Amino acid sequence: MLVFQYLINALEGDFLPRNRVYEETMNWTHLRESLLNLLLSTRKINYKGLMKDCLTIMCGLFDVSAGISEDLESPDNAAAKLSHNDNTASALALFELGSNACFALQKLLIMIMDLDMSRKKADMQGSTTRADGVRTPLMEIILDEITYDTDMLSPFLKVFNEPKWKLEIILQYFSKYTTRLSTRTRRSNGPTEDATTFSGVLNCFSNVTSTRSITKKISADVVQVLLAHAFQAHLSLSCQQDADGIAASKDEGRSSSLAEICENIISAFSNLRRTDAKMEILPIGKEALFTAATILSTETGAQV
Repeated sequence: MLVFQYLINALEGDFLPRNRVYEETMNWTHLRESLLNLLLSTRKINYKGLMKDCLTIMCGLFDVSAGISEDLESPDNAAAKLSHNDNTASALALFELGSNACFALQKLLIMIMDLDMSRKKADMQGSTTRADGVRTPLMEIILDEITYDTDMLSPFLKVFNEPKWKLEIILQYFSKYTTRLSTRTRRSNGPTEDATTFSGVLNCFSNVTSTRSITKKISADVVQVLLAHAFQAHLSLSCQQDADGIAASKDEGRSSSLAEICENIISAFSNLRRTDAKMEILPIGKEALFTAATILSTETGAQV
């Protein structure tokens, strides 16, 4: 595992400077010759299989690390199990190893998605050739895996904590089911928003009719998980933008304030409950609602 982490660091050290140069010069040659692109382009590896294995291992390591963390945090379990076997140090080492491995896998996934984005720009500019080959974008592979294996959805969103790409993955997931709905539920006098923005997705849950239509395609529990994690990612991005002095994200639309997002999150969960009175709000959904309500109360208090 340490060798794998070293490999990821080496790939990152080569890729990041090249990607920055590409963004400045739009010269695809810099990325074509990157170690990451050369590795993914070789026919000696099964690219799709490798990416699926990375996702499976990432989620599996997270589950193991979470289990170890619970044992360490529980006084009863920790005292009975770890002290009895005198393996506290081993448990801590395994936890750290698993966390570092998950972080390394996340860095690999992010680099590949960044490469895919740059490759798409190069394709549009006609800078690529047949020699570059054809490769399925990692985003599509991730979406396929978490769509058809719902058991992987929650662990993946918990372990993958890079807010920009996390939000993009969730928006792409929703866009398969909400693109037309967002057009129908859009207010005629409001700003143009579609399912490619978080505000647009929330707009799809603005009434019971559209919410019920979505829950016929996606289970209510999956919707809760997606909305809650998207809200977390949006808040993280907002904090980063505030720290960087950025007033608003171009991708999110300047018309959607944080207060509006919080109101729409609460409205979305309320409409989910209206579609099924027996539906239980998941713990992560309760966290999102509590956070949204707290932000709204803070905003209201500040205005007063």
